[in-house]
Amino acid sequence: MRTVDSRSGTPPAEPARPAHPDSPAGPAVRHGVVLFVTCLALGAVVSAMASLNVALPSLARETHASQTQLSWVVDAYSLAFASLLLPAGALGDRFGRRRALVAGLVLFAVGSVLAVFTKDADELIALRGLLGVGAALVMPATLSTITSTFPREQRTKAVSAWTAVAGASAVVGLLTSGLLLQEWSWRSVFLLNVVLAAVAAVGTLAFVPESAEAERPRLDAVGALIAVLGLLALVYSVIEAPTRGWADPLTLGGIALGVLVLAAFVGWELRREQPLLDPRLFRNRRFSAGSVSVTLQFFVFFGFIFVAMQYLQLVRGDSPLVAAVSVLPLAGALVPATRLTPRLVARVGVRRPWVVGLVLVAVAMAVLSRLGTDSPYWLVVAGLVPLGAGMGLAMTPATTEITDALPRALQNVGSAMNDLSRELGGALGIAVLGSLLSAGYRTHLHLPAGLPPRAADAARSSLAGASGVGGPVADGARHAFVDGIHQTLLAGAGVALLAAVVVALLLRGTRSRSAGRGEQVGEQVGEQAGAADGPASLPDGAVPRPGSTGPMPDGTGSMPGSTGSMPDGTGPRPDGTYTDKRQPQPR
Repeated sequence: MRTVDSRSGTPPAEPARPAHPDSPAGPAVRHGVVLFVTCLALGAVVSAMASLNVALPSLARETHASQTQLSWVVDAYSLAFASLLLPAGALGDRFGRRRALVAGLVLFAVGSVLAVFTKDADELIALRGLLGVGAALVMPATLSTITSTFPREQRTKAVSAWTAVAGASAVVGLLTSGLLLQEWSWRSVFLLNVVLAAVAAVGTLAFVPESAEAERPRLDAVGALIAVLGLLALVYSVIEAPTRGWADPLTLGGIALGVLVLAAFVGWELRREQPLLDPRLFRNRRFSAGSVSVTLQFFVFFGFIFVAMQYLQLVRGDSPLVAAVSVLPLAGALVPATRLTPRLVARVGVRRPWVVGLVLVAVAMAVLSRLGTDSPYWLVVAGLVPLGAGMGLAMTPATTEITDALPRALQNVGSAMNDLSRELGGALGIAVLGSLLSAGYRTHLHLPAGLPPRAADAARSSLAGASGVGGPVADGARHAFVDGIHQTLLAGAGVALLAAVVVALLLRGTRSRSAGRGEQVGEQVGEQAGAADGPASLPDGAVPRPGSTGPMPDGTGSMPGSTGSMPDGTGPRPDGTYTDKRQPQPR
């Protein structure tokens, strides 16, 4: 397989003549098949984050996992996923995105096979972490493969499809898991992972072209280690807070340690010539708005999924399949909204649909916070529809703005930054909202006098344990769980409103380069790349970056006086965007 230069789409032997990604100079790329394979790999790793939520009640009964351990079973995957996304993206840039994709799928499959045979909750937590390592290699490679192999005129639709799959896979994973659990145990969920990973790996080897950077950027191993340690300390302390207490010195110390280590990561990256993540990017208000939005909206989304699956099965008494089907209205609203967003942006600009989407998420959380032990299903639907529509409206513009500031040479790290915001938000959402739920449940749980200690411990550990005790203990536990849901989802509504306010403020007085180009709003990296031949120019309807003196040869705007530079020739502008100095800038 010939290596394709991601900047031009041609073999590196002809650097002087950038070619179209489907240029006849290289082997023909079957774009439809590449899109299918990459979206299949994406769907496998995204659905794995949510699909196990359906199996939590049966998993808790079989492994005797506590409510805190259940949080870890879900969050170990998200935490490993989020912590390693940036170094995994850099590995893809250095050694090849196709190789990273295959390696990640293999790790994902191996971890799933081992999970099938485990009976211990702690072992399962460790194996979920291994799956997260594989997923971190897979997800950034899927998006950067699309942006480096698809021609500009096809890239918008391809990225829009990627966004739809990323958004809907969680719900599809819930439904598929529900179907499996009708006949088999929770282990069947991991067997499905094996099948999906195997098919995606074979398809990748057969159809996906290799792409890597000719300069082979150095990997910032120290920065990666600092980031992982900071995230581990922070998330561990939050998840363990209900058990130890939020005022416990270990809890407060762990949270403070995590924040300090992450601050040290920022300081380290500022001094690096080739940083894992350049903090100067956050000077760009649109990049910051996208990062904040994705982080907070998925904080709410995955926290809600963690809560909702337990509510539907353990409070309403639904089977796993019925519980999964019950959330389909969310996907029914999310996918059309995702596809509609580019047209809305073309008509009214990026700010309004984006902010309205986040407000809809907040409204949905407020509605769902009113659920009780005997609430009708229409109340569930009344919350799911605005949640899906709001996520769909906010996802595409947020995802676009995150990677729009990066040059093509760093597109895999840009994709990883998008995914990092998503998975970090999900990990923190499950940790924080799960902790609030656990604390609320224990606070409102009142056990009858004379209950045997073993039964009392089971009831306090989780709602699944209380359901196993039965009788008045189970009834009281369901009411306590619902009381915990009220405060948990109201907190989620507050987080979504905070995201809406931050995005509205950051976008005030700015104009998106995607404005007026609705069909290209879903395009992320390299949306302003020039044609293969002829003079460089900005695409029709696009505007140069602020303060630009003219278009670069690759079609992007340039700004004089940028500070700092990367050894490969890229350097941050004062507004946080990057310029490529390896080619002369027109004056």
